[in-house]
Amino acid sequence: MRIPKIKIPKKYLKIGAWVLGVFLVVCIALGAVAYSKREALLKKMVAKAIAKADKDYGLEVKIGSAGFTGLSTVKMTKISVVPKERDTLSNISELSVSVKLFPLIFGNVKLSEVKLKEGFVSVVLKDSTTNIDFILKRKKKDSTETKGKVNLSEIASNILNQVLYKIPDDMDMQNMIFKLNDHDTAKLSFSTMATIDGGDLKSAINVNNGESTWHVDGYVNPGSKELRFTAYADGKKLELPYLNNKLHAKISFDTLQTELKNAKYSGDDYKISGSWSVKNMLINQPRIASNDIIVQSAKLDADILVGQNYIALDSSSTAYLKNAQIHPFVKYTLGKNKIYELKLNAEEQDAQSILDAFPQGLFESLEGLKVQGKVKYNLNFYLDTKVPDSVRFNSTLTPVDFKIVQWGKTNLQKINSTFVYTPYEYGKPMRDITIGPSNPNFTPLSAISKNFINAVLTAEDPSFFTHNGFVEESIRKSIAVNFKEKKFKRGGSTISMQLVKNVYLSRQKTLARKAEEILIVWLIEHNHLISKQRMLEVYFNIMELGQNIYGIGEASRYYFGKQPADLTIGDGLFLASIVPKPKASMYKFMADGSLKPYMFNYFRFMGNIMARKGLIASDTSGYGFYNVRLREGLRQYLAPDTAVVDTTAFDDDGDGLPVVIVHDKNKSFFERLFGGGSKKDTTTNKQPTGQPDTTKTKKQLRQERREERRRQRELEKSQEQ
Repeated sequence: MRIPKIKIPKKYLKIGAWVLGVFLVVCIALGAVAYSKREALLKKMVAKAIAKADKDYGLEVKIGSAGFTGLSTVKMTKISVVPKERDTLSNISELSVSVKLFPLIFGNVKLSEVKLKEGFVSVVLKDSTTNIDFILKRKKKDSTETKGKVNLSEIASNILNQVLYKIPDDMDMQNMIFKLNDHDTAKLSFSTMATIDGGDLKSAINVNNGESTWHVDGYVNPGSKELRFTAYADGKKLELPYLNNKLHAKISFDTLQTELKNAKYSGDDYKISGSWSVKNMLINQPRIASNDIIVQSAKLDADILVGQNYIALDSSSTAYLKNAQIHPFVKYTLGKNKIYELKLNAEEQDAQSILDAFPQGLFESLEGLKVQGKVKYNLNFYLDTKVPDSVRFNSTLTPVDFKIVQWGKTNLQKINSTFVYTPYEYGKPMRDITIGPSNPNFTPLSAISKNFINAVLTAEDPSFFTHNGFVEESIRKSIAVNFKEKKFKRGGSTISMQLVKNVYLSRQKTLARKAEEILIVWLIEHNHLISKQRMLEVYFNIMELGQNIYGIGEASRYYFGKQPADLTIGDGLFLASIVPKPKASMYKFMADGSLKPYMFNYFRFMGNIMARKGLIASDTSGYGFYNVRLREGLRQYLAPDTAVVDTTAFDDDGDGLPVVIVHDKNKSFFERLFGGGSKKDTTTNKQPTGQPDTTKTKKQLRQERREERRRQRELEKSQEQ
């Protein structure tokens, strides 16, 4: 089908040409007027900006001269910025700025060229004040003015666009110094020379007057929202001692790369795509690990989604650690109740590649371990802060034809035969204990009373014989409790985890040790390296059950003068009750050796649970509570019945404890705080620390108290560090 041609009359073409011509003439005329008035307009704008800086931010801004040197280039000299009653923030000798005209028509200031000669920006920290306080004050003022609903995607888009618009197409920065004067830590300075030419960025940064030379090179194309940067140092690792001191850590790396690939709206969400990678990063931080951790190669290809009320790392993202990879999903939702979500999905991949991908120094006991087969991993975590008890937690590491072919530094089957266990207190070894028949205190599982075994399993790990090292429900409840209490109050450790922690690992409380503990438990349980019966037998023979009391053999004789096979249900329930805080054991007894009344509720509660499981007969009299008696030789060490003990001072996992303070109710409040009253010291009763049943001399007791105080000081010092 042919479309007929439409002829436009010539008179309409002439009218259109006249209208366009008139429009162009008007634009040229207005442009000429604006060009002739531009110097006056510039002075007016500069004066307005200076007044606004003074009014809104309390900044005294001075400009020596300002004028046009081209169609769209403004040159300024002798620029200084001084916050009121603060040190000078910035001083620049000469600055030339060119803007693009087309974006300016729509009210956007897009830099096309920047030239800067001789200047500095100096941030000064003095006690609780800085010379950048004005930024924080302004933010606080703005936040009070906008109480309405905030759209995070819109904010993210605006901020990114503003940042990109301030990156010039061309730049020449000569001798620009950035300084930080932190009176509490140190002084820091960066003398920078940088250029952008056709999108190529080159820079040389002199750190602390020759301490090292850094480079940040790459490519910038703000219009297409593309940025690539690589940071490195000449002839050494890139590190910053100032930051290390602030973090109480050491962090360095060979190269650090980042890339912004794209940023645009995806429906109602704002999507930012980019990547971050690092080579040979070294981390040394006491809370992470006690030694250097080296990450040889790591990369994150990320898709970040910013919605109306949330920010998320999308599951399309991929994290690489050498040849291993995992897909993370992280989401934080704002609102009346904050919501935290975390999902990790590692598809089936070679198990040895996973082991080799772990950072060097992270799992020292497993270094050199060789395995075959494949593994896959999934984790799902969801916490709504309004209903923390509904927290979701699932973690699954699935082996596929997996087996161990060579041990690393540690033979994970070593406890299948006789071995030597060394308990630690305050970071120091207490004594060597042989776990085997040559030790008279060693007790085979078959020679331990079922009353004790059932009481401990009920209290500590009811599903020990059916789980694979972990109980997700216990971990889930621990997360909920700890979140509500705003502190670490409840752990989720199984007997398997406690055994691995004590036998295979140091007692240092670090994230690396906890991760290593979890991995070793998985290796032992899923590969059936040690039978459940042997694990329980070893656990009962190394568990701490008092001050320098280890194992059921020592404990049953120490407290009751009995063999482990002769323990009653009451004895078993008492020993189970002291497992979380073994050093507080003696403070549960009255002066006559009977249990304090508050313990009755524990006996009744635990006894009823055991009775419902058919482990013991139902007993309305307290499941042996009234029959428990501390052996007579230890009663001389007990506190008076009027004493009140602050057992919260004891460490839940038995890693250490401060000195226990006992207050006598008969003393006045003033005397309890500052001392006084009876000349005889009845406020502290030393708990016996070993096997002997003999009366100690006053000199020995004084020496023990001095040793306890010394340990306490060492503990406090280590906690401060």
